[in-house]
Amino acid sequence: MFTKVVSRYNTIVSTIMKLDFIALLLIRLYLIPVIYEGAHSKVLGFSGTVAWFAQPTAEGGLGLPFPWLLAFLATSTEVLGLICIALGLFTRIMAIPMMVVMSVASLMVHWSHGWLAIASNNMESSQRMTAFLQWLIENFPGRYNYITQLGDPVILNNGIEFSATYFIMLLVLLVYGGGKYLSVDHWLKVAFRSYFKK
Repeated sequence: MFTKVVSRYNTIVSTIMKLDFIALLLIRLYLIPVIYEGAHSKVLGFSGTVAWFAQPTAEGGLGLPFPWLLAFLATSTEVLGLICIALGLFTRIMAIPMMVVMSVASLMVHWSHGWLAIASNNMESSQRMTAFLQWLIENFPGRYNYITQLGDPVILNNGIEFSATYFIMLLVLLVYGGGKYLSVDHWLKVAFRSYFKK
Protein backbone atom coordinates (compact mmCIF):
# COMPACT_ATOMS: atom_id res chain seq x y z
CA MET A 1 0.00 0.00 0.00
CA PHE A 2 2.74 2.44 1.04
CA THR A 3 4.73 1.61 -2.12
CA LYS A 4 1.69 2.38 -4.30
CA VAL A 5 1.18 5.72 -2.55
CA VAL A 6 4.83 6.66 -3.05
CA SER A 7 4.72 5.53 -6.68
CA ARG A 8 1.55 7.54 -7.30
CA TYR A 9 3.12 10.57 -5.59
CA ASN A 10 6.26 10.27 -7.75
CA THR A 11 4.13 10.05 -10.89
CA ILE A 12 2.22 13.21 -9.94
CA VAL A 13 5.45 15.09 -9.11
CA SER A 14 7.04 13.99 -12.41
CA THR A 15 3.99 15.25 -14.31
CA ILE A 16 4.06 18.58 -12.48
CA MET A 17 7.79 18.98 -13.10
CA LYS A 18 7.17 18.67 -16.85
CA LEU A 19 5.05 21.83 -16.51
CA ASP A 20 7.77 23.85 -14.75
CA PHE A 21 7.99 26.17 -17.77
CA ILE A 22 4.56 27.56 -16.85
CA ALA A 23 5.81 28.67 -13.42
CA LEU A 24 8.86 30.31 -15.01
CA LEU A 25 6.67 32.05 -17.59
CA LEU A 26 4.38 33.34 -14.82
CA ILE A 27 7.37 34.73 -12.92
CA ARG A 28 8.52 36.53 -16.07
CA LEU A 29 5.03 37.87 -16.74
CA TYR A 30 4.73 39.06 -13.15
CA LEU A 31 8.06 40.90 -13.35
CA ILE A 32 7.34 42.66 -16.66
CA PRO A 33 5.07 45.44 -15.27
CA VAL A 34 7.31 45.81 -12.20
CA ILE A 35 10.44 46.34 -14.31
CA TYR A 36 8.49 48.45 -16.82
CA GLU A 37 7.42 50.95 -14.17
CA GLY A 38 11.00 51.46 -12.99
CA ALA A 39 12.46 51.60 -16.51
CA HIS A 40 9.72 53.88 -17.84
CA SER A 41 10.05 56.41 -15.02
CA LYS A 42 13.85 56.46 -15.33
CA VAL A 43 13.80 56.92 -19.11
CA LEU A 44 11.22 59.71 -19.08
CA GLY A 45 12.62 61.37 -15.98
CA PHE A 46 16.30 60.68 -16.53
CA SER A 47 17.45 64.14 -15.43
CA GLY A 48 15.37 63.78 -12.26
CA THR A 49 16.93 60.36 -11.61
CA VAL A 50 20.42 61.85 -12.00
CA ALA A 51 19.49 64.69 -9.62
CA TRP A 52 18.09 62.22 -7.06
CA PHE A 53 21.22 60.06 -7.26
CA ALA A 54 23.40 63.16 -6.73
CA GLN A 55 21.33 64.87 -4.02
CA PRO A 56 22.72 64.44 -0.48
CA THR A 57 20.93 61.92 1.75
CA ALA A 58 20.10 64.71 4.22
CA GLU A 59 17.98 66.27 1.47
CA GLY A 60 16.21 63.03 0.49
CA GLY A 61 18.61 61.90 -2.22
CA LEU A 62 21.01 58.99 -2.45
CA GLY A 63 24.26 60.98 -2.35
CA LEU A 64 25.97 58.75 -4.92
CA PRO A 65 29.21 59.56 -6.74
CA PHE A 66 29.11 59.70 -10.56
CA PRO A 67 25.32 60.17 -10.57
CA TRP A 68 25.00 60.44 -14.36
CA LEU A 69 26.92 57.20 -14.94
CA LEU A 70 25.07 55.29 -12.23
CA ALA A 71 21.68 56.58 -13.41
CA PHE A 72 22.56 55.53 -16.96
CA LEU A 73 23.65 52.06 -15.81
CA ALA A 74 20.50 51.59 -13.70
CA THR A 75 18.24 52.81 -16.52
CA SER A 76 19.90 50.76 -19.26
CA THR A 77 19.90 47.65 -17.03
CA GLU A 78 16.16 47.97 -16.41
CA VAL A 79 15.34 48.65 -20.09
CA LEU A 80 17.46 45.73 -21.29
CA GLY A 81 16.18 43.57 -18.43
CA LEU A 82 12.59 44.33 -19.40
CA ILE A 83 13.16 43.27 -23.00
CA CYS A 84 15.17 40.14 -22.17
CA ILE A 85 12.89 38.88 -19.40
CA ALA A 86 9.77 39.53 -21.51
CA LEU A 87 11.24 37.48 -24.37
CA GLY A 88 12.99 34.92 -22.19
CA LEU A 89 16.21 35.91 -23.95
CA PHE A 90 19.52 35.49 -22.08
CA THR A 91 17.34 35.16 -18.99
CA ARG A 92 20.00 33.79 -16.66
CA ILE A 93 22.59 36.37 -17.73
CA MET A 94 20.16 39.29 -17.46
CA ALA A 95 18.92 38.18 -14.03
CA ILE A 96 22.35 38.97 -12.55
CA PRO A 97 22.49 42.75 -13.20
CA MET A 98 18.78 42.98 -12.37
CA MET A 99 19.49 41.36 -8.99
CA VAL A 100 22.31 43.86 -8.44
CA VAL A 101 19.96 46.79 -9.18
CA MET A 102 17.33 45.28 -6.86
CA SER A 103 19.91 44.79 -4.09
CA VAL A 104 21.17 48.36 -4.37
CA ALA A 105 17.58 49.67 -4.29
CA SER A 106 16.84 47.52 -1.23
CA LEU A 107 19.88 48.70 0.68
CA MET A 108 19.88 52.37 -0.28
CA VAL A 109 16.16 53.16 -0.45
CA HIS A 110 14.13 50.55 1.41
CA TRP A 111 16.33 49.03 4.14
CA SER A 112 15.93 51.89 6.62
CA HIS A 113 12.13 51.43 6.51
CA GLY A 114 12.23 47.82 7.67
CA TRP A 115 10.51 44.87 6.05
CA LEU A 116 6.90 45.89 5.36
CA ALA A 117 6.09 47.62 2.08
CA ILE A 118 2.64 48.64 3.37
CA ALA A 119 2.40 50.07 6.89
CA SER A 120 0.71 47.76 9.41
CA ASN A 121 -2.23 48.93 11.51
CA ASN A 122 -0.12 49.45 14.62
CA MET A 123 2.29 51.87 12.92
CA GLU A 124 1.98 55.57 13.66
CA SER A 125 1.40 56.44 9.99
CA SER A 126 -1.53 54.00 9.74
CA GLN A 127 -3.04 55.29 12.98
CA ARG A 128 -2.89 58.83 11.64
CA MET A 129 -4.59 57.69 8.43
CA THR A 130 -7.30 55.96 10.46
CA ALA A 131 -7.85 59.12 12.54
CA PHE A 132 -8.05 61.21 9.36
CA LEU A 133 -10.59 58.84 7.79
CA GLN A 134 -12.66 58.91 11.00
CA TRP A 135 -12.63 62.71 10.89
CA LEU A 136 -13.56 62.62 7.21
CA ILE A 137 -16.53 60.29 7.72
CA GLU A 138 -17.83 62.45 10.57
CA ASN A 139 -17.45 65.77 8.75
CA PHE A 140 -17.55 64.96 5.04
CA PRO A 141 -19.25 61.57 4.53
CA GLY A 142 -19.65 62.16 0.80
CA ARG A 143 -15.91 62.71 0.35
CA TYR A 144 -15.17 59.68 2.54
CA ASN A 145 -17.43 57.49 0.37
CA TYR A 146 -15.76 58.85 -2.76
CA ILE A 147 -12.25 58.13 -1.44
CA THR A 148 -13.04 54.62 -0.18
CA GLN A 149 -15.35 53.58 -3.01
CA LEU A 150 -12.62 51.65 -4.88
CA GLY A 151 -10.88 50.23 -1.80
CA ASP A 152 -9.41 51.11 1.57
CA PRO A 153 -6.57 53.67 1.54
CA VAL A 154 -3.24 52.39 2.83
CA ILE A 155 0.02 54.03 3.87
CA LEU A 156 3.16 53.07 2.01
CA ASN A 157 5.90 52.09 4.45
CA ASN A 158 8.47 51.65 1.64
CA GLY A 159 10.21 48.67 3.30
CA ILE A 160 12.21 45.98 1.51
CA GLU A 161 9.36 43.46 1.22
CA PHE A 162 8.59 44.01 -2.48
CA SER A 163 12.19 44.41 -3.63
CA ALA A 164 13.20 41.26 -1.70
CA THR A 165 10.35 39.38 -3.39
CA TYR A 166 11.48 40.55 -6.82
CA PHE A 167 15.06 39.58 -5.96
CA ILE A 168 13.92 36.04 -5.11
CA MET A 169 11.96 35.81 -8.37
CA LEU A 170 15.03 36.92 -10.31
CA LEU A 171 17.08 34.34 -8.41
CA VAL A 172 14.67 31.64 -9.59
CA LEU A 173 15.16 32.83 -13.18
CA LEU A 174 18.93 32.80 -12.68
CA VAL A 175 18.82 29.18 -11.46
CA TYR A 176 16.19 27.78 -13.85
CA GLY A 177 16.28 30.15 -16.83
CA GLY A 178 13.33 31.39 -18.88
CA GLY A 179 11.71 27.98 -19.19
CA LYS A 180 10.96 25.61 -22.06
CA TYR A 181 8.83 26.32 -25.13
CA LEU A 182 7.81 29.90 -24.27
CA SER A 183 11.23 31.55 -24.17
CA VAL A 184 13.70 32.53 -26.86
CA ASP A 185 16.42 30.85 -24.80
CA HIS A 186 14.72 27.48 -25.26
CA TRP A 187 14.51 27.80 -29.03
CA LEU A 188 18.09 29.07 -29.28
CA LYS A 189 19.17 25.99 -27.35
CA VAL A 190 17.15 23.75 -29.67
CA ALA A 191 18.55 25.46 -32.77
CA PHE A 192 22.17 25.26 -31.66
CA ARG A 193 21.80 21.68 -30.45
CA SER A 194 20.55 20.59 -33.87
CA TYR A 195 23.25 22.70 -35.57
CA PHE A 196 26.07 20.99 -33.66
CA LYS A 197 24.61 17.54 -34.37
CA LYS A 198 25.03 18.08 -38.13
